[in-house]
Order: sequence, then C-alpha cells, then structure tokens
Amino acid sequence: MDPLDPSAHDNSYEERVDDSELSIEETEVSERAAVDLSCDECGAPVSWSPGDRALRCGHCGSLTEVEVEEVDVEERPLSEAADAARGFGVDVRVLACEVCQARVTFDGATISRSCPFCGSPGVLDQEASRNALRPESLIPLEVGKELVEKNFKAWARGLWFRPNALKRVNVGSAVGVYVPAWGFDARVHARWTAQSGTYYWVTQSYTVRVNGRSTRRTRRVRKVRWRPARGQRRDHHDDVLVFASRGVDRDLAHELGPYSMAALVPFSSEFLAGWRAEEYQIDLVDGWDLGRETIRVLQRALCAQDVPGDTHRNLRVRNEFSDVRWKLMLLPMWSVTYRLAGRSYAVLVHGETGRVAGKAPYSWVKIGLAALVVLAGALAALALNR
Repeated sequence: MDPLDPSAHDNSYEERVDDSELSIEETEVSERAAVDLSCDECGAPVSWSPGDRALRCGHCGSLTEVEVEEVDVEERPLSEAADAARGFGVDVRVLACEVCQARVTFDGATISRSCPFCGSPGVLDQEASRNALRPESLIPLEVGKELVEKNFKAWARGLWFRPNALKRVNVGSAVGVYVPAWGFDARVHARWTAQSGTYYWVTQSYTVRVNGRSTRRTRRVRKVRWRPARGQRRDHHDDVLVFASRGVDRDLAHELGPYSMAALVPFSSEFLAGWRAEEYQIDLVDGWDLGRETIRVLQRALCAQDVPGDTHRNLRVRNEFSDVRWKLMLLPMWSVTYRLAGRSYAVLVHGETGRVAGKAPYSWVKIGLAALVVLAGALAALALNR
C-alpha cells in the first residue's frame, strides 16, 4: 500500500487492515429462553447484590450464588463478527434518550424513566435490539450504593471554590449501570523514518556596551546536528479500551481509571438482574476505527523513543496490523446527575474501585473572596517593605 502524502500535518503514514473484514450483516436471531430471575424460595424477583456477590431476593432476602462458567473470555477475530451471539439473553426494554442518544435497558420493576446519564426525562420506551451483538464478558458490579454516597460526599468536600450546596446534593437518584466497551488486541509491525538530532555546543562572540564602551564577550550556544535515521519494531497491544456509549461522558469515564481485566467473567445475564445496561451505540466498525487510532498514537510514541540522539523531527511511521481481535464488555459504574443553579452536572463512580470523577460549577463568590485575600496580603507586604 502506498503511503499517505508526506506533507500530511502529522508526518505519519499507515497501512490499514482490510475493513471488509468488519462488515456486519443483519442476521436472523434465534429465539433464546429468558433466564429465570425469580427467587427459588418465594418466587419474588431477585437482583444482583454487589455486597453479597450473589442474587438477593427483594422479598425474603434469600441469596442465590451465580454460577460462572469456567471458560476463558472469548476474543474474536474481526472476520467472525457475524457469528457472535446477539441480545442480552433476558427480556428487557430500552429507554432511548432523545438528548444524549443513550439506549439503556430496564426491567418491569423500574419506576424512574429518566436518562441515568444526563437526567433528561425525554426518553422513549422501545424494544431492545435483538440483533445487537451480545457482550462477550463483563465485570460484576462490586460497589454498592452506600459506598457511592460516601465517596461522592468525600469528593464534594475535596473540591475548592465550589458552591456549599454541592455538599448537600442528594445522591439517592444514583443509578448503577453497565456501560459497553470494546477491547481490541492487535499485533503491529511499525517501520519509521526520522531526522535524528544530536546536540553540540559552539562558542560565539558578541559585543555589548558597558559604561559607554564596546566590550567583546563570548557565550556558549547549543546547536543541533541532524542525521537521517530509520528503524522498525514489533509490538502487541492488549485490551485497548474504547467506550461504546453515547450517554456516558468519555472524559469522565477515562478519568475513573482502568478496570481490572483479570476480573472479567463470561457474560451472564444474572449479573444484570435489577440493574441497567446500555446497548452499544458505537458499533464494531467505528469502535475499531477509534481503537486503531489509539494504537497508532501509542505506536508513534514508541517509535519516537527508538530514534537515536537527543531530539528528533519529521517522524513518519508506517504501521502494519495483524491478528486483530475484539471482545465486547460491560463495565460497571454508577451515574449521578444533579442540578445546581438551574444546570445539570454529571458524576461517575467506578463500579469496581469506587473512584469518583465528575463535573461541578465554580463559586465565583469564593473565588472573588480568595482574590481579595491575596490582594490584601500583597498590599500588606508592600506596605511593610516601604
């Protein structure tokens, strides 16, 4: 494949895998019996209990262990997308948000029908997509609502120059939700060219005027000696994460920090009992485009480290991808939306670690008072030095 125009602004070029492997055809979906999510003791509905790591009956409190299949989490080649299972494996309906475009599942027991990500009441009740790819794996929700409330309050107390009202926000409306994400593995053979720069120093003379007379002085000046350089490297990228959600704020989701891929278990609809799960809105084709771009940036940084010398310029990288594999995961998090001064703000809580990432307004009153204190201090110091 011919490289891209060398005059491209990022001075890079790349060989891409054949996107024809990614075509996903509409396939006939076979009927699958819904999983029984009722209590063995009294027949009442059960839901996944993070603290118990089991299904808990909302009526009698009985616990039922979820049997996890002892099989490896499957990663599929790009060419096998059409053979993957479809749907969530349980009968659910979907709230389709007209504002943030999220599509979140709910069951018959759900009362609140507002969007868990943006809080909008503008949602439409729809059938779940039976042709959507089924997640290959998930990380069970570990964090309960009590920890969400505790960590939210600690997060709010730690923010400077925010309204005092933030500390009084009621997070009782927090929603536990499984967010879809693609995980990509790929082997990359990268070939690079660049100009390698080596620093050296020269002594220069210059003239200055001192007391009206010209005086010759010298100074050391750093120069760069440029030489052409080239090289290649092979790397394997594992579990490159691409959130497949339209509802969740991606910056906040990445700010939460990583998930433990060792905690992944094969998909089982029992873990979703009583909770919500978003259907992916970024499909495999677009997800791989984003994943490939992430790998390209990582690969460019690795190649830059290989350039010899003290600095470099005009780095150009050609990547060849092979053995590309994917898996569709559900990652647990809590979503909190709150309103202050007539505006909505989003906060996410990591469903494994409890870490909080969110947005909050500034208190311009506090900022103004702090500025006045600093100004008063500066004036006082100036008066003392006179």
